[in-house]
Amino acid sequence: MRHLLIFCLLTLLIVSQLSAQAGTSLAERLGYPAGSKLLIIHADDLAVAHAENQASFAALEKGLVSSASIMAPCPWLPEVAAFAQANPQYDLGMHLTMTSEWKHYKWGPAAAKGTVTSLVDKLGYLFDNCEEFAAQAKPEEVEREVRAQIERAKAMGINPTHLDSHMGCLFFTKPEFFEIYLKIGREYGIPTMLSRDFLSIAAPEMQRLVLPQDVVVDRVLMASPEDYKTGMAKFYEKALSNLQAGVSILLIHAAYENAEMHGVSIDHPDYGAAWRQSDFDFFTSEKCRQLLAAQNIHLITWKEIGKLIKK
Repeated sequence: MRHLLIFCLLTLLIVSQLSAQAGTSLAERLGYPAGSKLLIIHADDLAVAHAENQASFAALEKGLVSSASIMAPCPWLPEVAAFAQANPQYDLGMHLTMTSEWKHYKWGPAAAKGTVTSLVDKLGYLFDNCEEFAAQAKPEEVEREVRAQIERAKAMGINPTHLDSHMGCLFFTKPEFFEIYLKIGREYGIPTMLSRDFLSIAAPEMQRLVLPQDVVVDRVLMASPEDYKTGMAKFYEKALSNLQAGVSILLIHAAYENAEMHGVSIDHPDYGAAWRQSDFDFFTSEKCRQLLAAQNIHLITWKEIGKLIKK
C-alpha cells in the first residue's frame, strides 16, 4: 500500500509539472500572448554531408528554417564550424549521435579510441540502429560519448543552443540513457528537446526523470515514410494548416539531391536524397511563407527557449 501511495504521488507530481509547463504557459513565458502558435522549423543532420550542409545553410539564410542540429562524429563538421563562426546569429544545437545508419557511409564515435567500446561494432563504427545500441551500450560510455561530441563542437567554435537525439536513441530506449541526456543538458545550461506528447506515452520511470526546471514543448512533428509516399508538400501543408496553439517543433532534413547524397543514402529511400530535396524545396518556397503568415504561425528558436533556463 505504501509503495502504491508513493507511486500515485509521483504520478501526480509529473502531471502537475506537465500542466505547469503547458504550451500556452510556455508561450507566455517567451513573451507571446496566450494561444499563440509558435514553431521551430528544425533541420537535422548537419555535418553528415556537404550537400546536407549547403542546403541547410541556405534554408537558414534564405528559407524558413529557424534552427538546426549537428552530428559531431560526422566528417563534414569543420564546414559547419566555419559557418557557425561566420554566422553566430543562427540557432545550432547538437544532434547527439549514437548510430551510423547508412549502408556504405559510416562513422565512429567522437570519444577517444578504446574508451567507448560498448558503442561500436567489430569494425569500430557506431551501430546502425537504436536497438543494437541499447542492447550493447554501457551508460558510463554513453555519457562519455555525449560529452565528447559536445566538447568537440565547442572546441571548433560552436556554441550549442540545445540538445536532441539522432534517431531518438537517447529517449526511446532506456531510462538510464534518457537520464544522461537530461542531466548533461542541465549541466551545460541549454534545453534538451523534450515534449509533452512524448512524455504522455513514456513509461513512468522516464517521466519521473523530468524536473521542474526542464522546459517541455508541446509537440514534435515529423513526416513518416508513408507521408513521403503521398507527397511531402501535402504533409507539410496539412501540418501547418492544423497546427495547434503552443510550442511545436517540426523536424526536417534538408539536402541537395545530387551524386553525393545518392551515395550516402544508397538503398535507403526513407530520409534519402529525394526526401531531403523535397524538404528543402518546401521550406524555401513562397507557398510555405504564405501559409505561415495565413495561419499566424510565429517562428522561434531554441536560443529563445534557452533564455528561460538562464534566467
